[in-house]
Formats: sequence, C-alpha cells, structure tokens
Amino acid sequence: MLLAVLLAVSTLGTGACRNTAPVTDTTGAQVQTGRPTEVRAEDFDPKPESPAALNVSGQKAYQNLKDFVALGPRPIGSQGHVQAEQFILGHLDGAQIEQDQFPARTAAGPFPMDNIIAKFPGKKDGIIVLAGHYDTNLPLKNTAFVGANDGGSNVGLMLEIASELRRHPPEGYSIWLLFTDGEEATVAWSDADSVYGSKHLASQWARDGTASTIKTLILLDMIGDKDLDIDHDMNSTPWLLDVVYRAAQRTGQQSHFFARKNAIEDDHLPFRAVGIPVADIIDLDYGIDNVYHHTTQDTPDKCSAASLQIVGDVVMETIRALNMR
Repeated sequence: MLLAVLLAVSTLGTGACRNTAPVTDTTGAQVQTGRPTEVRAEDFDPKPESPAALNVSGQKAYQNLKDFVALGPRPIGSQGHVQAEQFILGHLDGAQIEQDQFPARTAAGPFPMDNIIAKFPGKKDGIIVLAGHYDTNLPLKNTAFVGANDGGSNVGLMLEIASELRRHPPEGYSIWLLFTDGEEATVAWSDADSVYGSKHLASQWARDGTASTIKTLILLDMIGDKDLDIDHDMNSTPWLLDVVYRAAQRTGQQSHFFARKNAIEDDHLPFRAVGIPVADIIDLDYGIDNVYHHTTQDTPDKCSAASLQIVGDVVMETIRALNMR
C-alpha cells in the first residue's frame, strides 16, 4: 500500500526537475559521454598565478529575480511567456543572440517554444554553456504560481553573469548562456512530457557539430533557496561534479554542496545523451519536505541574494578551473 501511494504521488506531476529515489552508489547511473573517462578533477585546479574568477553580485542577481517574476506566471503559450522572452532579450545587450524557435508537439497540444542563447566569444577554441529554463508550469497556469526559485533564480543569476561578461569578455573559452524553454511538463512529468527545448537544441547541436565543440554544460535550477543545499546529481558527469566541488572548497562554500545524493531528471539529460559533459546544480529540497516546489508559495521571499552569491561564486570559480585545460 505504501509503495502504491508513493508511486501515485510521483505521477501527480505538475513537475519539473523530477528526481528518482535517493541513491547511494553510481552503478549504471552514468552513460558514456564520448569524452575521456580518465579526466581527473585535480588537473583543473588553478595555478596560484592564474587570474581570479569573474566576480558576480548575488544582490544584483536577486534583484533580477524579483523583476523577472514580477511579470507574473509565464507558462508556454501565454502572454506572460512572451513578456518573459522580451525581458531576457532586453537584458542581453552586447551579446551575440541566437533564438532557437520551433513548434513543439506536447502532451497538452502544440506550442511555440524559444530557446534563447547569448554568446560571449572567448580567446580559446571551445565553449562552456551555462543553462537554465525560464518557463513556469503549464498545469498551474490558472494560479498565481510565479516560479521565483523554479526558473526565476537561474534567470536572475544568468542575467547578472551576462552583465559582467559584457564588461569583462571571456579570456578563455567562449561562454554561452542558454535560457531553455519548455522544461516543465505540460501534463505530468515523464521522459516524453518534459525538457522540450533541451531535446530540440541538443538534437540540433548533434547534427550541426556544435556538440563536439562544447567542453561542458552547467545547468542551474532552483538555486535561490534560502536554505541552500545543492544535490549531488548521479546523472551528471562525475569528473565535472568533482571540479565543481573543488571550486566550492576553494570558495569556502563546500558545506552547501553535495550532502544529498539523487539521480535527477532535468534539462541536462538531452545534452548528456549527445556526448556533452554535464553538471546539474540544483537544490531539489525547497522548503521543509519540498513544500514550496510547484506551489504558489514559490515567491521571492523564499529565496535570497546570499544563496545566489554562493552559487555564482562557485560557478565562476568552476569556469576558471575549466579554463586550465
């Protein structure tokens, strides 16, 4: 009876970022990425004389979050979604913009979708992608659900990173900021009803050869939680998670990372499937027993500038490390 109840709850699914049961080992959790398996995280540790990581402001990222969610709900097919696209594009001056617009066939019918890519060219051959979705949950479209943490937090931080990259163009690999569309389920979370934008773009990048030029993809999702506790995602590339953790140690933020193991289904999986090393930076326990996730309680007051600062510092230190090779 208990198992049946748990299975029923897991399929009620107005969900993004669905995870499996917590796991304790990695057997079978990681697919072959097509990249060298002997990569050692310590080989990416920056030399003492290397330039410092780019500074970002958690306070500015939090203000971006508040301004973004003030638009209201932004499910696919809504006017709010159009306004969300315009908001993001309006904050990306100085970047090379590409829009991957396509009609998606979803479980709830056809919808137009738009992946937004802001490109900041670097001086080394290769690309580091920072990604995160911007849509809100379609089944909650008739509520006041604004997704402050779920979709708003990563947008807030990514726009702050874009602002800094305008002032300080990458010295190493190019950095692309990818705002994915259609991450949320349209009816109930499943492999077929989720991550529509990422599936479309990953397939396109595999066909045109872009995937082979991408060094890593770091996904940001639900990173604004005041009580920040980033999951150790067993569906991410192990060596890349190790690089992230060493970056967290160097910035003194390791206590916020990887205490809890999960195998998480999210926007990173389609990119992993085409051979790109991926890391999902996500705190999937939002409020006590995840009480705020996919509810109208997911509001800016449940998030904090401090959490966005922590994630921003670790991500920028991770990028610094990745540029060592």
